[in-house]
Amino acid sequence: MSKYLWWQKGVIYQIYPRSFMDADGDGVGDLRGITARLDHLQQLGVDAIWLSPIYPSPMNDFGYDVADYTAIHPMFGTMADFDRLIEGARARGVRVLLDLVANHTSDEHPWFKESRSSRASLKRDWYVWREPAPDGGPPNNWLSEFGGSAWEWDVKTRQYYLHTFHRTQPDLNWRTPDVQETMLDVMRFWFDRGVAGFRVDVMWHLIKDEQFRNNPLNPDYDGSHPYRRLIPLYQEDRPEVADVIAMMRAVADEYDDRVLLGEIYLPLERLLAYYGRDGRGAHLPSNFQLVTTPWSARQLADVIDAYERALPRGSWPNWVLSNHDVPRIASRIGPEQARVAAMLLLTLRGTPNLYYGDEIGMTDVAIPEECMQDPKARSMPGFGLGRDGSRTPMQWTAGPHAGFTSGEPWLPLADDFARVNVEVQSGVDGSMLTLHQRLLALRRSEPALCTGSYAPVPATGDVLAYLREAEGRRFLVALNLGGARATLTAPALGLVGEVVESTHPRRRRRAVDGAVELDPNEGVVVLLA
Repeated sequence: MSKYLWWQKGVIYQIYPRSFMDADGDGVGDLRGITARLDHLQQLGVDAIWLSPIYPSPMNDFGYDVADYTAIHPMFGTMADFDRLIEGARARGVRVLLDLVANHTSDEHPWFKESRSSRASLKRDWYVWREPAPDGGPPNNWLSEFGGSAWEWDVKTRQYYLHTFHRTQPDLNWRTPDVQETMLDVMRFWFDRGVAGFRVDVMWHLIKDEQFRNNPLNPDYDGSHPYRRLIPLYQEDRPEVADVIAMMRAVADEYDDRVLLGEIYLPLERLLAYYGRDGRGAHLPSNFQLVTTPWSARQLADVIDAYERALPRGSWPNWVLSNHDVPRIASRIGPEQARVAAMLLLTLRGTPNLYYGDEIGMTDVAIPEECMQDPKARSMPGFGLGRDGSRTPMQWTAGPHAGFTSGEPWLPLADDFARVNVEVQSGVDGSMLTLHQRLLALRRSEPALCTGSYAPVPATGDVLAYLREAEGRRFLVALNLGGARATLTAPALGLVGEVVESTHPRRRRRAVDGAVELDPNEGVVVLLA
């Protein structure tokens, strides 16, 4: 596997810093807390951690409203704490990635304060300012992801500024050379401190239509999210975004072994364009098909096969099951199928992205809408868009506050934390944690499951199956996505071998001869003879 880069062989683990581990007792997670839990990450077997934003921020969108790109929010600690985290992670073979919030800043960022101070400001064109429409209203019909118009009126300078997200998050103008150079220097600042890469937030939003044309109405709007009332044709996924990503990639390529992930919620044909041409795009445009596709064997088989067939030559796949913006996988499909999903994530070809807490089967916490802290939910009540439920504190022990904090947690804990936690599951064969550890260890030890080839295996009903192969070793992965017994026969493969891993631990090490018999909700990895 030596010809592959670390991020092709590795597993990336997302940490939501507010919720991972609190070392100072204020109820909010911090850098010292993450450092204190590095042994867990090493024992789990991940290769890198991606931290959601830790920069200074007024926290109107919990860090995605950045007020300073080259500092640490005091809530999370100090730059010295960050350096110790980098050092401690490196000692355990774990790299650190940061979230690059490149589309927008906080309205409290000094850049924006200067920009809105006067139309003559030298930083006026660092943000997107427009004259009002003839009737005095917004310049066009663009909508905010957080509800309402994407334009906010500035009384002092008598113009509107663009905010694709919360009104306190003005969009940067990436058509301005000074913005480009300054943000690229932000990347260099963190690379120089030892950061292994960036996950670029809302990468597909970075450039807007130069003519600011109105978006067309969406004829298929179903009422689920106000933003989808229009087709954001001129507001996102513009062709010029490729130039911005190429600039970022060039900076990453100035350093050794750095990686760029891109958050991109787009259909497959558009997602793949973000790999760029001639190695000038994101290394890993985030593939959310396991999030957006119904949990059906036939539908998942179709999207996996389509993705594999469509990948540009020389590009590398990646897979995401959960993150801080969507419900957790165990809440979406139930605890039994979440075990099957773990096997799917960790045996597909490509780089897996694992969300904190999924390794112990954490589920969303039901938080009444009136108690939500998420600004997205508060901006659009009644649509069920709150994200707090998937951001609750990590469950470490059965003790007070699940071992997360000695204070009062910033979000409530799940009712099941006394049994769904790291301490209870550690060393227990059959636990969700042990399953993840075994799968990660198997993946690391077997080139076929790490970097080997992928081939679909014909299956019917609720069974999803595929073959991984490298260096003369072949593994069949067979997953039963249903609640009834199932059988896989594949005459072309011979199907002679041994089950080396099962989501049902008592069914390991059984022989396979001609067919794979699957219990309800069972996934297996079979070493073929």
